[in-house]
Formats: sequence, structure tokens, C-alpha cells
Amino acid sequence: MPYVQAFPLAVPEDRKEDYRKMAEEFWPYFQKHGAISTTECWEDAVEDGQHTSFPMAVKRRPAEKVVFSWILWPDRESYEKAFAAMMQDPELEGVEMPFDGERMMWGGFEPIFAA
Repeated sequence: MPYVQAFPLAVPEDRKEDYRKMAEEFWPYFQKHGAISTTECWEDAVEDGQHTSFPMAVKRRPAEKVVFSWILWPDRESYEKAFAAMMQDPELEGVEMPFDGERMMWGGFEPIFAA
């Protein structure tokens, strides 16, 4: 099974198209580093929680939406190699993101079941 890199974040509602374009423009970059596929999902039915929730996790502010995204990599080794290369890539320095990157989180996940 492929390795999954997942990341929830908050994006201002009025930057939805900017975010979508950024995701589309970055896809060839991820592909170049070995990514198999990517999926970007815009909040549609996300409830506030009392103890925990997506909005709480990303510290969603008024006029923001939760985005949940993932990239599939062939394996963990490919993901780690690509991630390390991207963190050192001067091409990514100064790229303006249409969201607050300090509230973005990400991690790698090993699938244990798929149907």
C-alpha cells in the first residue's frame, strides 16, 4: 500500500481559488519527487467540537474553512526523501501560501486497511 502524507489546515474563505490554484501548480513538483496522487478537500460538513474537532485542531478563525489534504507516496522512504529534498529546495523559498502555515500540521501515515 502507498504511504500517506496528510495535512489539515485553515484557509480564508475568500482564498479558496488561490488555494486550489496553488495545489494544482504544486502537483507537478510533488510528482517530480515521486508522489503517486494528491487530494485536496474543502470543508463542507465540518462541525465545531466541544473537546476536539478539525476546527479546533487548525485553530480555525472566523471566515476560514478547514482543508484536509493528502498525498500518496510509493512508500515511507520515498516520502522522507522527497520531504527532505523539498525542505532544502531554494525554489520553495519565498513562495506565498494563501493560508497561515504556522497552523498547518502534517504527518506520515502507514495504511493498515484499505477497501
